[in-house]
Amino acid sequence: MKNSKKLLSSIVLGFGALVLAACGNTAAGDEDQTVTLGVIGEDQDVWDFVADKLEEDGITLELVKFTDYAQPNNALDEGEVDLNSFQHQIFLDSYNEDSGTDLTAIGNTVIAPLGIYSQNLTSIEEIKENDIVAIPNDVTNGGRALLLLQTTGLITVDPAAETTPTVNDITDNPLNLEIQELDAAQTARSLPDVAVSIINSGMAVDAGFVPVEDAIFLEPVDDNSEPYINIIVARAEDTENELYQKVVEAYQAEDTKEIIAESSKGSSVPAWD
Repeated sequence: MKNSKKLLSSIVLGFGALVLAACGNTAAGDEDQTVTLGVIGEDQDVWDFVADKLEEDGITLELVKFTDYAQPNNALDEGEVDLNSFQHQIFLDSYNEDSGTDLTAIGNTVIAPLGIYSQNLTSIEEIKENDIVAIPNDVTNGGRALLLLQTTGLITVDPAAETTPTVNDITDNPLNLEIQELDAAQTARSLPDVAVSIINSGMAVDAGFVPVEDAIFLEPVDDNSEPYINIIVARAEDTENELYQKVVEAYQAEDTKEIIAESSKGSSVPAWD
């Protein structure tokens, strides 16, 4: 009888050990599959689509929405988000230089052409002497806006300024245009008060515009556009993170191209092939 009890106890203890081991293995393998992604603006149809795809693979992509360009890189650097996607390489380079950080691109997304918009004018030719032109006030987007104005023939900038000219680099302004520098989030709201405003694509879409239809002049997409390809960004130590690479792969897919075309009404161009 004693031997039977000992045998039963051994079986129970052995079974318990197996259960505990199994639970331990499950816990060890049950890694966190959540990725937080900082974005700008409310209209995130493409990333919502990507999030749905990732969910099928057991990965949760949480979008953290910011309202201005100063926030997502700070949040990424401070560990408040895992990744962000809102900027091009020139903007990132400027942020890293100013902040002493080493945030790093891990994948391309789209080129979103900058547009010139107006509440009252229908073409560039209608801009007249002393008109007010609103542009973003950050170095990279402001410089890009000035280069766009140069493309239209309205101003000339010093070529030595390369991709980041400022208003001080304007060498010719035949119409004596008044360049008004505003936070990028304010450029669309400024339209009642200016002749034209140069608005980033995402901000324009959030304001209800379809860039290819509503801009009176749209930035050409050509060989000079490469510095303005939007990117997915991580902290330097996370560039090889397999989970984050899965987010990039889910974005850079053929079915995502269809959503980009639908969401942007053809205004954004996939830029990873």
